[in-house]
Amino acid sequence: MDILKSLNEQQIKAVKAAPGPVLVLAGPGSGKTRVLTQRAAYLIGELGIQPYHIMAVTFTNKAAKEMGNRISDLLGQHTHGMTLGTFHATCARTLRIEADLLPVDRNYVIFDADDQTKIVRQVLKEQNLDEKRYRPQSVHASISAAKNELLLPENFPIQTYRDEIVARVYEQYQKILLMSNALDFDDLLLWTAILLKDNDKIREKYARRYQQILVDEFQDTNMAQYTLLKHLASYHKNIFVVGDSDQSIYRWRGADYRNVRRFEQDFPEAEVILLEQNYRSTQNILDAAMTVINRNSNRKPKKLFTERGAGEKISIREAYDEREQGLFVVDKIIQQIAEEKVSPSDFAIMYRTNAQSRQVEEAFLSANLPYKLVGAQRFYGRREVKDVIAYLRLVANPDDGFSLARIINTPSRMIGAKTFAELITIAGQLEITPGKLLLDLGQEETPDLNSFSTAAGKRLVGFGRLFYKWRKTCESLPPVETVDLILNDIDFRNYLEDGSEDGFERWENVTELRRLSSEYQTVGLLSFLEDIALVSDQDTLDSNQEVPTLLTLHAAKGLEFKQVMIIGMNEGLLPHQRSFDEPEAMEEERRLLYVGITRAMDRLYLFHSLNRFNYGYTEPMESSRYYRDIPPELREENGSPYIQTTSSSSVGAVRPWKEIQKESSRPASQEIQYHPGEKVNHPKWGQGLVLNSILQDDDEIVDIFFEGVGKKKLIASLADLKKIG
Repeated sequence: MDILKSLNEQQIKAVKAAPGPVLVLAGPGSGKTRVLTQRAAYLIGELGIQPYHIMAVTFTNKAAKEMGNRISDLLGQHTHGMTLGTFHATCARTLRIEADLLPVDRNYVIFDADDQTKIVRQVLKEQNLDEKRYRPQSVHASISAAKNELLLPENFPIQTYRDEIVARVYEQYQKILLMSNALDFDDLLLWTAILLKDNDKIREKYARRYQQILVDEFQDTNMAQYTLLKHLASYHKNIFVVGDSDQSIYRWRGADYRNVRRFEQDFPEAEVILLEQNYRSTQNILDAAMTVINRNSNRKPKKLFTERGAGEKISIREAYDEREQGLFVVDKIIQQIAEEKVSPSDFAIMYRTNAQSRQVEEAFLSANLPYKLVGAQRFYGRREVKDVIAYLRLVANPDDGFSLARIINTPSRMIGAKTFAELITIAGQLEITPGKLLLDLGQEETPDLNSFSTAAGKRLVGFGRLFYKWRKTCESLPPVETVDLILNDIDFRNYLEDGSEDGFERWENVTELRRLSSEYQTVGLLSFLEDIALVSDQDTLDSNQEVPTLLTLHAAKGLEFKQVMIIGMNEGLLPHQRSFDEPEAMEEERRLLYVGITRAMDRLYLFHSLNRFNYGYTEPMESSRYYRDIPPELREENGSPYIQTTSSSSVGAVRPWKEIQKESSRPASQEIQYHPGEKVNHPKWGQGLVLNSILQDDDEIVDIFFEGVGKKKLIASLADLKKIG
């Protein structure tokens, strides 16, 4: 067993570090995950520490799973008993164990971001507060920030009138969560940190158990996470943290790069180890990154180096406007795929805000080149998936009123808003939740239903019986069989499949959820629901697609690509105008660009535009100040390959993707049959207006608007469309 094989000198120093607190400052691409993994293997394989006494925390489920697999491979055995997972997953498991000390029971569910916003919106409405003045997302962000600082509603600091409003909403928000036997993401950290901080018995229990604590991405921890780590390490003081304050880019969600300094203050005896050798990028890319980040203050100095050679210079590209910038990007990708035989998946296009992707997406569509958009609607955020999850959450936790409200009439069972409101009223009079009342109805423990019509009462009893059956049987079934039982009982497939392409896709999404549930054969429904509630965007990122990737700079953290194109290198975009008046925010903008640059392995392109089209007017734009930090010897500059014009003729500058493929997936003679503005008739939805049509995979995909139905995307060969006129 050679755990130290192929590590460099500094990596070996970190892996073999003596007991006690250790701070590993790891530059991008320096093998920090490898060091963390081999440190864990070293502790078990060489020092003989039992896995049960080791905790390792990461920021994504994907990273935790990969780390566990690598440790097992290194040791040639499974690490049963080791606590390995994300902060949120680890805290969720701890809280279920210690539920007797919490204001919820161990069957609590975890509310996602949509549910959280709905609660805030409901409270604002109840308190007659204007949503335009107090945006639900903004109010919730303030509540989240308070929880990250371990502030409960009664401790919320009030300095302004808005603070007073947020405090009132926060108090009622928490009451609704607890009444629903639910926690939000922040509660998982908050309650764990409070238990460890305030309960001597709990703190000693876990601090004694965890003889070794390993932490990845330490610079991204918030105050709640730092607090719980500090208390967990209070007994043995063997805490090994890996991070890079230069890559701290999640300030907006509570991450505090100053935790690196706090660590050194709270553990003054800590050994500090630098990992500066980069295995990802060329030296020119690293030097450009360092010239940008060196301008920040209050940082640990380091000098990144690589043995990969100097590599190509940084390519600075100028476009007339953002639309031309998108064409420029796509044309460059197509050119390289054709001439250099590189893979489309080698390319990543990064930007500061999601809104910037539109012009690039349009250029990809014009060229008929497929792409992958990270941060688009999450799989678990799709309506049909959320519907099934709501059924499962209700079965697991009958107190979950939000899930009940979502599905009580989905699919339609003729239980309207008035009937549901009356159900809530009766439940309140009986001092139980509406879900518990439905269970009583299902067991024919029927309260007075005179408030309902005969038909409404029968429908409620009918649904209650189904609910009671699911609740009773799910205890002995694996999650997938519970899913099957519910889907069959409510005839969900027939509800979703309406003959349109969207209908087929919706059912495929539900089928995928079912497949995921089948992986949980030996655990209960709560474990499945907990895992899917804590999935991040990176956990669902498919690395096997042979297409270019579009993503924000924030989403790029932890990833790498052979060629990186950062667009929107303009003042107001990067750095973003919201940061201009706040020095700390401006420093984070630099860190954000530093992260983007260091995702590149072989080539880095920086794009800016001279103009932008804003509210009907063309206005000039200034290139980013960060260009001035990159010395001339590291960069090459190229202007636009197009004539500086906003006419549509420039679209022709991008050669279609199909032109460079050896084989086309459809006959060249095929033509679009349905054009925007034409009227058609559908056998089910009647007369409609064609909005758009594209050729795809040997068929024509038509977007049609039907009066009273809305927009539908149909496959022409299957839809039986008839042109009118």
